[in-house]
Amino acid sequence: MTPDEEAERARRLRSRNKVLGGVLLFFVALFYAITIVRMGD
Repeated sequence: MTPDEEAERARRLRSRNKVLGGVLLFFVALFYAITIVRMGD
């Protein structure tokens, strides 16, 4: 791979990791909120 191709590949990996991290954080927050609501019942 050329250095430009390697840089592009690394950029795509970082971008995908940020998206996956955001999705994971969303699900953690969702389960936390559901737990708090259920405890209030």
